[in-house]
Amino acid sequence: MPVGGTTKLLMAATLLGATLAAGGCSTQIADLPAVGLPSDAPPRTKEAGSYLPVHDLPPERAEAAMKLDEQKRIQSELIAARDRQASSGTPPKNANAPAR
Repeated sequence: MPVGGTTKLLMAATLLGATLAAGGCSTQIADLPAVGLPSDAPPRTKEAGSYLPVHDLPPERAEAAMKLDEQKRIQSELIAARDRQASSGTPPKNANAPAR
């Protein structure tokens, strides 16, 4: 026996209503001690969490991370290595380049 249009509409509305009703109860079901939470779960806090202090800057360092003469020495070594590589004339081999 074919199902009429009003019967299909009524069945769809009933299914939608049941889905919404079950979805509305899900938060209360999850809070039940026998159903939702495992026995070893930590208790929930009563107050809502606060935002992290993203605008608080850390305190200034008492001493520099690197001494000035050490920084100049490393900088000069890097410049010398860059100049040696530029003057060698051979391009560096790229490991990610496809082979031909």
